[in-house]
Amino acid sequence: MLSFKRFVPMALMAAAIAPCVALAQPALTTIQDVLYLADGGRFNGTVFINWSSFLSGNGSSVATSNLTLPIVNGDLRVQLVPTTSASAGAQYNITYSNNGVNQFTEVWSVPPSGLPLHVRDVRVSSGTVVGPQPVSSSPIQISDVTGLQNELSIRPLEGTGYAIGRTAVINDAGQIDGAVGNPSDCVRVDGSSGPCGSGGGLVPSYSDAETPSGAVNGANTTFTLMFAPSPAASLELYLNGLLMSAGVDYQLAGNGIMFFVGSTPQPGDLLVASYRYANPSNPLGSLTAAQVVCSTTGATTNSATLTSLGTCTMPAGLLNAGDRLEIQFQYAHTGTVTGFTGEIHAGGTTLLSRNAPPSEAFFAGRATFGTYSGAQQWDTESWGASLGFQVGAGAASANISQALTVNFLGAMAIATASDSVILRNFTVLRYPAQVNP
Repeated sequence: MLSFKRFVPMALMAAAIAPCVALAQPALTTIQDVLYLADGGRFNGTVFINWSSFLSGNGSSVATSNLTLPIVNGDLRVQLVPTTSASAGAQYNITYSNNGVNQFTEVWSVPPSGLPLHVRDVRVSSGTVVGPQPVSSSPIQISDVTGLQNELSIRPLEGTGYAIGRTAVINDAGQIDGAVGNPSDCVRVDGSSGPCGSGGGLVPSYSDAETPSGAVNGANTTFTLMFAPSPAASLELYLNGLLMSAGVDYQLAGNGIMFFVGSTPQPGDLLVASYRYANPSNPLGSLTAAQVVCSTTGATTNSATLTSLGTCTMPAGLLNAGDRLEIQFQYAHTGTVTGFTGEIHAGGTTLLSRNAPPSEAFFAGRATFGTYSGAQQWDTESWGASLGFQVGAGAASANISQALTVNFLGAMAIATASDSVILRNFTVLRYPAQVNP
């Protein structure tokens, strides 16, 4: 291979200057590369470099001229005066020729560099402004902007329940969470959700200006409503436009009205009732449905260390006093060399930890986690193909105003490549608290 030093000038000499003033030779940047053809062969031909006069970075004048470089076996090496620190418009126009045919042209913008550069480092796209480049700077850090860190610190963060397409609520930690519930639910001021209506429980229906059934003859004291008022105090019973008083004028038992003797309706009297009631004919519209928080498959492990195989997180504020979680799980064991352990945690409480022998292929069970004021109570039951039925119960004191994670763990008795424990499936259901008004 021929060395370019034998036929490539080492530098572009500055143009002639006044005889009394001599400027130092401008610094040079080396461009060194290997050129290839599209078929993978090395380029052989000629490179023509043309430039118009410009002032170099040290003020030296570079005259208009050109340079011809033979390229043998793809080797390119040339030293040029940098143009990025030169006068505006300084650039090199490059023409590649192979076998006497012009192949293509491009523009070079050469920066100062003590190390050799590749062609890709100096090539600029068509239409790119060449000449002195803008002053570069390192990325601006948050701390570089006065007051920015403080402004970011006071902005709320995303909570664990943050989700696109959900109503935003602020949890107890001041984070933005997504409201949890059915699409038709209403969100309350405290961030909880439930069926739209009077604030919880059965969504009430209304009966207005209903005429109780029963003979108005001065002797009959018993009348019947279509539904039982719920709550009972919602009943407004009018006799000839006069509001009757429960316990004074009548007594209510379910949907039955029994008038006292002094208030018994007489022939020609008008009896009208208005009240609220729970609608037993439309349970799907008036009852709060259970919610599937998580239901999916888990992971596998052959480690002898307890490993999380799946988790389900209840966002902060989802659970309230009276809510209940139902947790169902199914493990499988492959191999017969060693036994395994399945363990279920709810927050910091271990609900279940059970060891199975090498011969056991399955392990399943369920747990419930009921909340009440300030604490929780749980119970479990588990079994296997040959593993006996086992139950347990206990109490917990998780902070349900914060996120609560149910964690399904597994481990082998001895780490081995032949055996593993798999969390086949797990489901976590939430039963919201509901009070029949």
